[in-house]
Amino acid sequence: MRAQITPFLLFNAEAEAAARFYVSLFNGKLLNIQPYPDGTPMPKGTVMTATFEILGMTLTALNWGQPANYTEAVSFAIEPETQEEVDHYWHTLIGDGGQEMPCGWLKDRYGVTWQVAPEVLPRLMNDPDPKKASAVMQAMMKMKKIIIKDLEEAYDGA
Repeated sequence: MRAQITPFLLFNAEAEAAARFYVSLFNGKLLNIQPYPDGTPMPKGTVMTATFEILGMTLTALNWGQPANYTEAVSFAIEPETQEEVDHYWHTLIGDGGQEMPCGWLKDRYGVTWQVAPEVLPRLMNDPDPKKASAVMQAMMKMKKIIIKDLEEAYDGA
């Protein structure tokens, strides 16, 4: 048995555009574009699926002809190493209609939820000193986009 999990992202008609956006953002690879077969209720030439790979994960975007209703119940987490990377992912993902949310969370233009949480965040929050960990948590709770310098200052000041 070949066990594999491939996340499917639903779209009204934006599957190919979304796949290309994510491939561009994460320097990924577009693997396959599959149109709906003739005889389906979708207009001729409509993309059914766009399969792509980003950061080593294969995903499939599916046009299903109705709006997708994403919630925060499922999200994709990115752990950038630098503030420059945090800024790049944050601004690109919220651009063109995305929405900032608290604590490093956001929704992109397609409604997909992301967490842009630099790798330093869990490391500092898991410090054995509860005072330091709490200070980092309190600093993070005041942020939308995570600012590494502010986390480190909270940690050092505890």
